[in-house]
Amino acid sequence: MSYKIVFFDVDGTLTHHENGTISSKTREIVKSLKHKGLKIVAATGRPLSLCEEIRELGIDTLITANGAFTVHDEKVIHKLSMDKDVAREVFEYAASQNHGLSFYTKELSVNGVKDDNILKALKETLSLSGYPQMNERIYDEDIYLMCLYANEETAEQYAQRFPHLMFKRWHPFVVSVLQEEITKSVAILNVLNYFNIDHSEAIAFGDGENDIDMIELAGLGIAMGNGSDTLKSAADFVTKKSGEDGIEFALKNFGIL
Repeated sequence: MSYKIVFFDVDGTLTHHENGTISSKTREIVKSLKHKGLKIVAATGRPLSLCEEIRELGIDTLITANGAFTVHDEKVIHKLSMDKDVAREVFEYAASQNHGLSFYTKELSVNGVKDDNILKALKETLSLSGYPQMNERIYDEDIYLMCLYANEETAEQYAQRFPHLMFKRWHPFVVSVLQEEITKSVAILNVLNYFNIDHSEAIAFGDGENDIDMIELAGLGIAMGNGSDTLKSAADFVTKKSGEDGIEFALKNFGIL
């Protein structure tokens, strides 16, 4: 099979699954793939403002906010933003309950609630060592993704309070708050259409359960060795861990490198 495009999840895939760094080997692989004429896309839960390190790899097509905001160079390919009144309603309720929320515009902000579990989740999901900025009127902006920091009991409280919204857990302490379905695969279909490439000609690498639909859509779906068991069962191939050059191992296995 002749592949034309590769989609990479970022944290735990392009980055080392333990320390969050991007190895020189991974940087060379991205260059090699581009040299071979393949298009490279990063598909991440990060907001656009936290993707500078990815741009420095030479990746200029970015699916951000778990699929809600996609750009090629500076051109917006696809975006889904929340209704501002709905965002304000959730914002105000969270403030009344002292629950943490984060907001993905082109940048990242939080509602100011601080808790050790929130800080731990920010570290594990976005490699942040501190709290992002607070924006007291964030609901006036285009919000592409809202995340609630909550255990199961709190998440259920929100599901009952806002039955018109969807709450999708993707981390033990993080739940996406969605007005409509947002997935990496929907964004990928828009990217494939933009470049006129069939999904069978795509490779996708991921490590999290929010990558399942992405690797199922691609012609070749690859799970990192550090990925979840659910993801691995959906993949065409399970490679080594990201910190063990799993991307290189898979690409060589399929004769792409």
